[in-house]
Amino acid sequence: MSEGTTVGKRSDLMWRVPAFRRLWVGQTLSMFGTNMIAVAVPLIAAVSLGASVFAMSLITATEFVPYLVISLFVGVWLDRRPKRQIIVLTDLVRAGALLVVPVAWWSGALSVPLLIAVVFVVGSCSVVADIGNAAILPSLVENADLMEGNSKLEVSQSVSNLAGLTVGGVVVQALTGPIAVLVNVFTYAAAALSTALIRKRETRPEPAEEPESVWRSMAEGIRFIFGYQTIRTLVIVTFVINFFVFATDPVFLYFIAADLKLAPWLVGVIMAASGAGWLLGALVAPRLSKRIPFGPLVIAAVTGIALSSMIAPVATLLPVVPAVALLITAQASHSVTVIVANVNIRSYRSAVTPDDMQGRMNASARMLVMAGSPFGAFAGGALGSWLGTSAALVIGSAGLLVAAVVLGCSSVRQVKPIPDAALVA
Repeated sequence: MSEGTTVGKRSDLMWRVPAFRRLWVGQTLSMFGTNMIAVAVPLIAAVSLGASVFAMSLITATEFVPYLVISLFVGVWLDRRPKRQIIVLTDLVRAGALLVVPVAWWSGALSVPLLIAVVFVVGSCSVVADIGNAAILPSLVENADLMEGNSKLEVSQSVSNLAGLTVGGVVVQALTGPIAVLVNVFTYAAAALSTALIRKRETRPEPAEEPESVWRSMAEGIRFIFGYQTIRTLVIVTFVINFFVFATDPVFLYFIAADLKLAPWLVGVIMAASGAGWLLGALVAPRLSKRIPFGPLVIAAVTGIALSSMIAPVATLLPVVPAVALLITAQASHSVTVIVANVNIRSYRSAVTPDDMQGRMNASARMLVMAGSPFGAFAGGALGSWLGTSAALVIGSAGLLVAAVVLGCSSVRQVKPIPDAALVA
């Protein structure tokens, strides 16, 4: 039986499609390392290098700048090439880039500018890997399995988030941040090996008689998104959500690490609460999608994101112990709603997009959506430096609530089930 063959009874996708299983293992290892970095690098900057809140926001923003610069080119490029080998290469490059951090630390050359450079390289590779993973999935599983596939990937992201953030905080506390980064080098290398073992052939579009220009291909991806009202609305609202989430994330981390002066392991525990929320969200997302129509479910999830984000500013008014308890609750509830929204939105986009448009659609959507991340991080850092961390958190929460209201007033509320076939054959 080939890797893509299904059996009579639809058993669990993980065992029914070995190609998906290997993709899942690779992504899980990669995401575990990424989540360790999410704790290790900011703590190295804040604690070891004494970085300011704006410097930490700059590090966060740098990771997402590549989404603005290369996303569309990557989508067109991937649509014309085998994606598996490219995903493997991105894991290896990320491993090599991260190796610079412990080496620089031990040689006394580590600095905030060097961290920014490493983060930029890792972020650039992550753009390619993220778009490649999203584009290759429809080639490995059937359309009817996309929800299950995306849900399983979200579960692995959730577990990796929970484990990576917790382990990252503990390793930073016990062995220093550079050692935590060194662990990431090995997780990326192992991820590359797992993805390299995928044997199933990808679905490749027939080459055109004359190669289409890169600019025309990129324009097609954007036109596809803006040509369908629901996709267009979801992309715009997600941009706004990302802007305000990333305006508050680095400020939040600075608040708990520098203002509250919590120990690195406790910072890891608070951040790991988001991993627990991600896991719960990934587990309930497919069940909720079967019981609640797509539109109302996504609107409810985005509203939940806004409401849970409002908890964090309240914690700034409390003593340390109840503040920590409240922040853990906020992180967990925030992640549950984020994942429920993400799984459904991503599955909808994949289901309505033709195979030969997957790379361009995902690249265009990610570029437009992730554009909010660096701008939000810059804005959050500026607000945190100018008005203080509490004010920056309040403003970010208010922005998220506005996004929820806009989505609730849009045509998305009328969308019922996720389609079984692409909008264009």
